[in-house]
Amino acid sequence: MKVKDIVAAIEEMAPLSYQESYDNAGLIVGRYDWELTGALVCLDVVEEVVEEAIEKGLNLIISHHPIVFKGLKRFNGNNYVERTVMLAIQNNIAIYSAHTNLDSVKGGVSDKMCDVLGLKNRKVLDPVSEDLKKLITYVPLDKVEDVRTSLFEAGAGRIGNYDSCSFNSKGEGTFKANEGTKPYVGKQGELHTEPETRIETVFPKHLQGKVISALHRSHPYEEIAYDIYSLDNKNNQVGLGMIGELEVPMDSKDFLLKLKELFHCGAIRHTPIVKDKIKKVALCGGSGSFLLRKAKAAKADIYITGDFKYHEFFDAEGKLIIADIGHYESEQFTREIFYEIVTEKFPNFAVRISEINSNPINYL
Repeated sequence: MKVKDIVAAIEEMAPLSYQESYDNAGLIVGRYDWELTGALVCLDVVEEVVEEAIEKGLNLIISHHPIVFKGLKRFNGNNYVERTVMLAIQNNIAIYSAHTNLDSVKGGVSDKMCDVLGLKNRKVLDPVSEDLKKLITYVPLDKVEDVRTSLFEAGAGRIGNYDSCSFNSKGEGTFKANEGTKPYVGKQGELHTEPETRIETVFPKHLQGKVISALHRSHPYEEIAYDIYSLDNKNNQVGLGMIGELEVPMDSKDFLLKLKELFHCGAIRHTPIVKDKIKKVALCGGSGSFLLRKAKAAKADIYITGDFKYHEFFDAEGKLIIADIGHYESEQFTREIFYEIVTEKFPNFAVRISEINSNPINYL
């Protein structure tokens, strides 16, 4: 097992292309070709977590929050970031982080919060735009099924909860094979007309290399005609925040008490209880105040996240309840996500969940 194997498993679910522009997800310390003794998963990388990895003989740390968020110009040990990175390097411990890319995908941070609350009918609160591309190609009739199947297996053709989606129309293609060619149909030097099917299908942009490779493997032509277009459509499967529904509406105060229990909160800061019952729940792991407008537009009864500032609570305007459960509290189950990804892919690989509580906030 090497670092690159674990990275590939995580990024298959949470591609780095889905991280926000300000983020620093990815391999922060170490090399992709390092042999691994085991992995420690955590929310934050601090000195105590690195020491825990050393003690347990594990040379990879997988975290949600990147230990290096801004550029480091010196390594003098003057702050916890410098000391943590230095300790990892001194002990040949790799550090990998999946942050906003893990926030944005199905099965990610906000989706895990929905699991804890038992929400149904889930949707992404703020879907991404400019993530989808359309492939159009032209295939001889006897190879249409092979090419379509190959594209679908590469990840093309998924729209919402549907897969194997394509549009197919028949027509005629013309070409003349010149000297030095080996045409699949037709003869060199002669204009050839071939009945073909035009296949159109969509895919997320991070899969472009994989999809085009599948096209080249399955298409019989020596020179393949295809077009790729960038789409402005929203990708409703990817984005920040989630909204879903409780199977049975709950009394608002009872729901807040249940929320506090499920997320092990020292306290919940919330706006006035303007809803008698909670049915529709919007949420976002981490610092999610920027999605309040989306939660209100979606007619949520409550919006759950962390790090609301004082004046931002006024923005609820009596239309919903804001419940600030804390940054750490909203993201604590990220460790389980990492654990499940790695153990499902590599059941015999040593993975441990960190025992360190890295929450810097305490409650009296």
